[in-house]
Amino acid sequence: MSPPPPDGRAGIDAALVRRLIAAQFPHWADLPVTPVEVDGHDNRTYRLGEELTVRLPTAAGYVPAVAKEHVWLPRLAPQLPVAVPPILGMGVPGEGYPFPWSVRGWLPGTTADRGRIDDLPRFAVAVAEFLRALQGCDSTGGPAAGEHSFHRGASPAYYDEQTRRHLAVLIDHIDVDRAAAVWEAALAAEWRGQPVWFHGDIAVGNLLVAERGKLSAVIDFGTSGVGDPACDLVISWTMFSGTSRHAFRETVEQDEGTWARARGWALWKALLLLRQNLDTRPELATANQRVVAEVLDDHDRLG
Repeated sequence: MSPPPPDGRAGIDAALVRRLIAAQFPHWADLPVTPVEVDGHDNRTYRLGEELTVRLPTAAGYVPAVAKEHVWLPRLAPQLPVAVPPILGMGVPGEGYPFPWSVRGWLPGTTADRGRIDDLPRFAVAVAEFLRALQGCDSTGGPAAGEHSFHRGASPAYYDEQTRRHLAVLIDHIDVDRAAAVWEAALAAEWRGQPVWFHGDIAVGNLLVAERGKLSAVIDFGTSGVGDPACDLVISWTMFSGTSRHAFRETVEQDEGTWARARGWALWKALLLLRQNLDTRPELATANQRVVAEVLDDHDRLG
C-alpha cells in the first residue's frame, strides 16, 4: 500500500486537528490523532482514537458537503442496506482553519480493490442493490443537483465544452469519432424522470469491503443530491466487466436513456483523467484509455 499524503497537505495537519478537537470537543481531547492510510483529494481525514474520524475540507468548493452530510446521512442511513458514515459532530472554523468540519464514526473495511473481492458479480449485485435502495429513499426537500454536487445528478451537458476540448486534444489516443457519437447520444437522452437520491461518486475508493470482499459500507456522500441517477452507473466501466457488468446492469434496472447518459458521464471523466495523466502517470492514462474503449464498445453494442 502506498504511504498517505504528507501530513500538512492543504494546510491541515495532525497538530491542527488536535487543537480543533481540544477547543470544540474537549471530551475527545485525550484521543490520539493520526492520518488515515488512504486519503482523498476533497478532504483530509484523520483517525481520532480507535472509533472516530475527523474530516476537513481542503478547499472552499468542498465545504457544502459538510452541512449536507450532517443533515442527510442520518436520515438516509436507516433505509440503506449497508453502513454509511455516522455523523457525530460538526465543528466550526477555528485555530486558523477557515471551514466547517465534522467528526464521524470509524467504519471498518478496506477499499474495494478487485483483488480483495472473491466474487465480483455478487459484489456488483450488492452495489446495484445499494443504489436502488438509495433511489428509493424519500427525496422530499433533498438538495437538488447543482454546484454542490459538481453537477452530478444534472445533465452531462454542463461539461460539454470541456469534453469537446478533450476530444480535440486526444485525437491521437482514442477513436474521436466514436467517442463524439457517445457524447452526442448522452446529450440527446434527456432525463425526464422524477428526482431521486444519487451518490455522485460510486467508485472503488468509496466502497468498503469486509472479509472475502463483501460490500460493507459506502462512504463520501459529498457529491450526493437529488436528481438523475445516471452518474452512479459509471462504475459499470471503471470496475466491472463481463459477467459482473451484466449482473450490475440487470440488478440496477435503468432504462436505455439513463445508460446513454451514464456512458456520457464515464466518457467525460475518463477523457479528463487521460488528458491529465498522459505525460506524468502513464499507468493511469492507460487505465482511462481502457475505460474509454469499453464505453465506446458498449455504445456500439447496446446504444
